[in-house]
Amino acid sequence: MLVDSHCHLEYEGLVENQSDVLDRARGVGVGAFLNISTKQAEWCQVVGTANAKPDVWASVGIHPHNADDHPDLTREELFDATRDPRVIGIGETGLDYYYDHSDRDEQQRLFRMHIDVARETGLPVIIHTRDAEDDTLAILRDEMEKGAFPALIHCFTASAQFGEAALELGLSISISGIVTFKNAKDLQEVAKTVPQDRLLVETDSPFLAPVPHRGKPCEPGFVRDTASFIAELRAETLEELAEYTTSNFYRLFNKAAS
Repeated sequence: MLVDSHCHLEYEGLVENQSDVLDRARGVGVGAFLNISTKQAEWCQVVGTANAKPDVWASVGIHPHNADDHPDLTREELFDATRDPRVIGIGETGLDYYYDHSDRDEQQRLFRMHIDVARETGLPVIIHTRDAEDDTLAILRDEMEKGAFPALIHCFTASAQFGEAALELGLSISISGIVTFKNAKDLQEVAKTVPQDRLLVETDSPFLAPVPHRGKPCEPGFVRDTASFIAELRAETLEELAEYTTSNFYRLFNKAAS
C-alpha cells in the first residue's frame, strides 16, 4: 500500500470528481490520503472530507502565499482546529520568497505560530519552502532550541545541503512528481540518499503531475508513478519503498495510527 502524504482534494481539478479520483487511486494501491489546507476558509471543507471518508485525513494551516490574508488568526484558533480526530497535521506553512505573495515578516510570524502549536499538540508541521532556505533553517533551528517538534519538508526541491540540515534537525522529507522531470537531476540525487526511515512520497495534486502524466491535472493515484521512479533510483522494488514510506507516514503522523 502507498500513501499520498500531500494532496489538495478540494482544489479545482479534483473536487469536481473527488469520489472517482479517490477510487482510481485506491485501484492502483493507494490506501490513504492526507488532504492539505492552505487557508482558514478551507478548513471546514478539508476536515469535512476527511470525516466523510475513512482513508482520508486532514491538515489545518495557512500557506505562506496566504499569510497576508490572516492578520487576525490567533494561536488559539489554530490549536482548536487541531482537536478534530481527523486532523493529523499542521500546515502547510513555511516561507515562499519566490513569489512573495505575502509579506516576509508575516510569513515568518505564522510559520512560528504553526510550530508553536505543533510543539504543544505533537502534530507534525508540514513545511513549504521556496527560495527561502536560510530563513527556513534559521527559524527551524531557533524553534528546535525552544523544544523539539515533528516536521516534514513537503515537495522537496531544495539544495542537498538544506536537506542534510533538515535531516540533522530530525525532519522527514517528502518527494513529489517533480523528481521524474528531466531537469530534476539534483533532486534525483537527493532522492537516492534520504534515509529509509525519513522518506515519504506525495503528489501535491492537482499540481506537478509526474511523468508519464505531464500536462494533465495531477491525481493522488499518480503517487504510484513517483514511487516507482524513486524506487528505481534507489535500486529498490516498489513494494519495498511502499512498505517503508507508508510506515514512515504513520509513524510521523501518529494520530492517524491511534
